[in-house]
Amino acid sequence: MNGVKATAKYVRVSSPKASIVLDLIRGKNVNEAAAILEYTPRKAAVEINKVLKSAVANAENNHELDVNRLFVAEAYVGQGPTLKRFRPRAQGRGYRILKRTSHITLVVRERN
Repeated sequence: MNGVKATAKYVRVSSPKASIVLDLIRGKNVNEAAAILEYTPRKAAVEINKVLKSAVANAENNHELDVNRLFVAEAYVGQGPTLKRFRPRAQGRGYRILKRTSHITLVVRERN
C-alpha cells in the first residue's frame, strides 16, 4: 500500500523553516510525532500538527487502518506562491518584502 496522504496548501511559512520541523518527525510513530510537534516552539509546528491529524483521520476513517500502527512514512514541503509586498523607506524609496508560502505534505503508513 502506498500510504495515506494529507496536504496543506498555501501555508504562510517559508519552506526551509517548515522543512526543519518536518525533519524532526519523519519516520516516527504518529503518536510520538504529535508529541514532538506539541512541544516544538516554531510556527510551522502548529500547521504541520494539523496536517498530521488530518492524515491520521484519513487513514482511520477512509482506509480503516489501525491508528496505533501508523508512522510518518514521508514528510516533505514544496514552495508555494510568494506574496510580494512593499515597505516604504526613506527618501521615497520602496523595498520589496517577500512573504513566502509553502505546500506541506505528509504520508502515513501502517508498520508491518
